[in-house]
Amino acid sequence: MDLQEFLLRARVLKLYRQSLRVSRRAPSNSRDEVQLIVRREIEGNRDCRDRQRIRFLISDGLERLKRFDETLDMQGHSNIN
Repeated sequence: MDLQEFLLRARVLKLYRQSLRVSRRAPSNSRDEVQLIVRREIEGNRDCRDRQRIRFLISDGLERLKRFDETLDMQGHSNIN
């Protein structure tokens, strides 16, 4: 694994951890489903080796996470710190 692959992997893992943290704020009746979706999204692209595609997926994931976080805020689900 070269440095670029290592850095991309670190970004993916960071996104995964952030997604799981935000998913804890989801309503209890849908929390498990949200976490399952996050896990499936990450695992579904596990074998991707195209760096450009990985960068796109990270960017897309960050945007989706931001929208989900904002949606939870609008619904009144508090931040966990």
